[in-house]
Amino acid sequence: MSEMFNIKAVARSDKGKGASRRLRREGLVPGIIYGGGKEPEMIATLHNKLLQHLEHEAFYSSIVNVEVDGKVQRVVLKDLQRHPAKPFVLHFDLQRVADTDRIKMNVPLHFVGEENAPGVKAGGAISHAMVDLEIICEAQNLPEYIEVDVSGMEVGDMIHLSDLKLPEGVDIVALSHGDSHDHDELVVAIHAKGGSASSGEEGEEEATEESASEEE
Repeated sequence: MSEMFNIKAVARSDKGKGASRRLRREGLVPGIIYGGGKEPEMIATLHNKLLQHLEHEAFYSSIVNVEVDGKVQRVVLKDLQRHPAKPFVLHFDLQRVADTDRIKMNVPLHFVGEENAPGVKAGGAISHAMVDLEIICEAQNLPEYIEVDVSGMEVGDMIHLSDLKLPEGVDIVALSHGDSHDHDELVVAIHAKGGSASSGEEGEEEATEESASEEE
């Protein structure tokens, strides 16, 4: 279960860009809570407090307690709009969740054991093809992150989605499609420095072509 965060917010009734600008001048950021079979609620919270939460990686993949005028609701962060040039949050979306609700979330990947990997000790370089992963699970099983152990990898080794060890009750969205083999993407690989994860395969193809031309 992820770390618990708490947000204090107030209800708001004004709509439109003008109302949002007024809130931002007052140090507030507008947001909305939706889902859970209830009507959407427009809210606002202190911008600086929200920024403090956003500095924590776990906030993006955690169940959050949001208190609106004394009433607490359990939510997850579903969307965040930032200013393109300034360190400001323009708007945020929260989705209500119950423990048994199945939700889709992106959670970070934590790679462990890199310094002990035989391939790294032999001079290879690690290439991360992914930094986060879209999962589906009940809200009560939402992990803060997915750990990827690379400590046993040699040069040329690869880890794909199907190789990941997941917490109980957690599934990978990409592998839930009809043909999971077509969606079994690369997560991490170790390759020789100066090459790439696929350089070995390309080298084999080139050697085959050269051999064939010599026979001709």
